[in-house]
Amino acid sequence: MANINGDPQPHSPGEALFQELLWVHGMLRRDLSAVQKLATDVGNGMAAEDVVGQIGDLQTNSPLWKFRANCLYFCRFVHAHHTLEDQAFFPAIRRSDPGMDDVVDKLEADHREIATHIEAVNTATRTLMTDDAPEHRQATVDALSRLADHLLEHLSYEEESIGPTVKSWQRLPFA
Repeated sequence: MANINGDPQPHSPGEALFQELLWVHGMLRRDLSAVQKLATDVGNGMAAEDVVGQIGDLQTNSPLWKFRANCLYFCRFVHAHHTLEDQAFFPAIRRSDPGMDDVVDKLEADHREIATHIEAVNTATRTLMTDDAPEHRQATVDALSRLADHLLEHLSYEEESIGPTVKSWQRLPFA
């Protein structure tokens, strides 16, 4: 039996949960890629009309506003996702497999580090909105690049390290 996407149905609730985690991580990767491209374009001084032309759904004439809105929305989503993992998902992993304590400790430390990168992106975008100087454009691109590097590494580590444990759950330990 397959789901609506034609993918085989998971055999356990744990497999279903892990597929959902992969789906959320896929969205994060896709959105991060779009935000990075826009940041690079803005950082390279792309003319506002060119950015507007590439983004047909702009709700304002300011490409910097659109970048800030999308970037801050992305950052809030990542923070909310990590908060949920820290409060519900990771404690369930610890309870179901105490051998995963070191892995969960690293994932939680990653979340704290990613939070500092998110704050740096927020600060850089706020500064850019008040002063569109080349150095502020570059600071925004740099902050976003640091966030991207760490976040992408974290997502891969999380998927590889917790996948077998989560997929083995026959019932969800926090349901």
